[in-house]
Amino acid sequence: MNVLKQKVIVIVGPTAVGKTKLSIECAKAFSGEIISGDSMQVYKRLDIGTAKIKREEMEGIPHHLIDIKEPEESFSVAEFQAAVRGKIDEISSRGLVPIIVGGTGLYIQSVLNDYQFLEMPSNEALRNELEEAAKEDNGEKLYQKLTMIDPLSAERIHPNNSRRVIRALEIYYSSGKTMSELQKHQKMEPVYDSVIIGLTMDREKLYSRINQRVDMMLDEGLLDEVTELFNQGIKNVQSVQGIGYKELYDFLEGRSDFEEAIELLKQHSRKYAKRQLTWFRNKMDVTWFDMTDQREQLNKTTEIIDFIAGKLKINSNT
Repeated sequence: MNVLKQKVIVIVGPTAVGKTKLSIECAKAFSGEIISGDSMQVYKRLDIGTAKIKREEMEGIPHHLIDIKEPEESFSVAEFQAAVRGKIDEISSRGLVPIIVGGTGLYIQSVLNDYQFLEMPSNEALRNELEEAAKEDNGEKLYQKLTMIDPLSAERIHPNNSRRVIRALEIYYSSGKTMSELQKHQKMEPVYDSVIIGLTMDREKLYSRINQRVDMMLDEGLLDEVTELFNQGIKNVQSVQGIGYKELYDFLEGRSDFEEAIELLKQHSRKYAKRQLTWFRNKMDVTWFDMTDQREQLNKTTEIIDFIAGKLKINSNT
């Protein structure tokens, strides 16, 4: 018996490319609700540095999976998968269309496909040893080690994400097999009737927008936001390893001066955008739309909405 799959719209792309604005228009066009596909926006009090959507920007559209974790808590891909699938069921049951929006590729991929997580027992003694090693240089040597052992996993994991670097090394030392070797046997069968829209942009323009966004974040009080977390003793946890927090923590702890920290923040953001684009192009069936010409924004949005309507065979309200 054929079971009809739930229809899901997905909007992906690098940071600062314009996903938020498009997602609001799609939600209005298809009677949808938005699910954040960002691994950092789950954290309360991390607002400016994660480019979290402001209440007035939502235009009355419900947003899910934002501000659901305290900064001290961890958040795994498995938790994300379960939470998003629950939201998809909930939104669909009300006759509305779920729209996943974000740039955290592996997290989104785990939701859309029959992604099985590695049932590898943890080695506490080894993990403790790796965690101690990470403290010496903020995990730089461990990341270099992972690059040599498992370059594919290193490409997918941000150097600042010590927790995932340690887990990848733990899997290798415990099993003799790399994480990427174990993951390549995933069946990756689609779970939903989904359409994945990717936004891209001329690289020079995208990098300029990223630099401007960092400057805007600073104007909005990013340093105050990070300083408050720092003064609350929130350190050595997953949330503040993200771009925008890690660099300013280094400044607050005296490891860099302010100008150096901001330049690194911009540089890390640009490199992350490049990795995001590479990941989505190689790992997911994305239909790309170039957003370089902002004067064509309205026409491009209409084109995307028409494409989604045709692909999923749903009517739009436009």
